[in-house]
Order: sequence, then C-alpha cells, then structure tokens
Amino acid sequence: MKIHNPPHPGEILRDMYLTPLGLTVKAAAEGLGVTRKALSELVNGHTHLSRDMAIRLAQGFPNTDIRLWLDLQVQFDAWQAEQQASNIHVTPFAAQVAA
Repeated sequence: MKIHNPPHPGEILRDMYLTPLGLTVKAAAEGLGVTRKALSELVNGHTHLSRDMAIRLAQGFPNTDIRLWLDLQVQFDAWQAEQQASNIHVTPFAAQVAA
C-alpha cells in the first residue's frame, strides 16, 4: 500500500514507543546497546534505519518485528525517491518482441 508522505521510522519509534513508555533516548540507547548519538540521529530523522537497528528494535520492543521496522524505512525511502523522480531523465528501452 502506498502511503502519502510516510513518517521517518525514527518518528514512529519516538511517538509510538519511546514517549508512551517514558523512555529517554539515553535509556533506550543503553537498552538497545547503541550510542545515544546513534539513536538520537535516528529518532530525529537524520539517519536511515539499518538492518542492525531493526534487529535491536524488534528485540527491544517484542510486539514488533524486523520487517515492520525495515518496511517503515522502505516506505519512507520510496516516497523520497518519488519526489525526486521528475528530476531524473532517462531514455526508455524498447521491449524486445520474441519471434
């Protein structure tokens, strides 16, 4: 399903998991085994969610899984790419017809 301007995965993490649980970035980073800076950059949308972080989030928040986190990143990336598509010009290749 295509989402109009999906949120960055870090925004979802902050708004749906950290804030409701009363977790600070520092406390969450310690629990996830990452630096405060790495988690802060993710939560503030300054970095992409890595596969390693998706694993950590799925383990840290048991009602989630790796695919959820990675799908959020893919949706965000696809939307960003679609916004830039008109700036990229290529020559389409003609389909070859089998004889």
